[in-house]
Amino acid sequence: MQTTLVDGLEIAHEEFGHGGEPLVLVHGYTGYWKDFEGQIPALAQRRRVLVPDLPGHGASARLPVGQYRLDRMAELMAEWLVAANAAPCHLLGHSMGGMLTLRIALEHPDRVASLVLMDTTAQRLGWIRADLLEAAAHIARDAGMATLAQILRARSNDDPERSQADRHVEEEWGPERFWRWRAERLEAMDPEAYGALGRALAETPSIEDRLGEIACPTLVMVGSEDEPFLAPSEVLATEIPGAVLATLPGAAHQPQNESPEAWLEALELHLEREGTGGLKSATRAG
Repeated sequence: MQTTLVDGLEIAHEEFGHGGEPLVLVHGYTGYWKDFEGQIPALAQRRRVLVPDLPGHGASARLPVGQYRLDRMAELMAEWLVAANAAPCHLLGHSMGGMLTLRIALEHPDRVASLVLMDTTAQRLGWIRADLLEAAAHIARDAGMATLAQILRARSNDDPERSQADRHVEEEWGPERFWRWRAERLEAMDPEAYGALGRALAETPSIEDRLGEIACPTLVMVGSEDEPFLAPSEVLATEIPGAVLATLPGAAHQPQNESPEAWLEALELHLEREGTGGLKSATRAG
């Protein structure tokens, strides 16, 4: 894994392929670069693909207390694009990663050739329950992220909010592989980031009134079963000039794994429209 120094902090990333304007894939809250691992072989056939770990996630640096804010995270990643020689790029952001890439496109438009907003929003996540978040953050700080991962797995079968798409991926991958992937993501996260960024997602003011400022070509992607993000995705597609909305059937909040062929096809069409060449094939998540 490569590391790049940004404002005295190491930002880690994996890199694949070569040629053309780079494609940068930015994961979401509690994720890391391997969230896209199964799709990278197809994506890297014709282009350079960079997949960073956000600060506080994976192999990237942990931030000082008080710095886990969306504006700070977005600014660090905007600087990383330059330091990693990845600007301008086609910039895909998933969930919290999409909230960051929106801010990068607004504040540093010269660094973004096109934007892909995946299961994300310009609004705060007002549906996050503060009591549940604080209870989970307490476990993360006091007992560790591995313990939190075990608790979340134990409760998963009875979770009424868990999507059928997510359950289908568990069946397809097998429980051992699926929950190992989930645990690895959580265990690689800074416990302080878990609580602080959860609160930031719930409380950071909306930037919906600025969507009309985005001038780069934009694709909005959302899983058809990702209920909390369906209406916000429609807002993004309506308010961003010229944006295209792709609703991916059979997918929820991890469409690159839950509906990989549809996800790759939508991304391929976007990249073809922007003149970067298409994908040769669609592969199952691995």
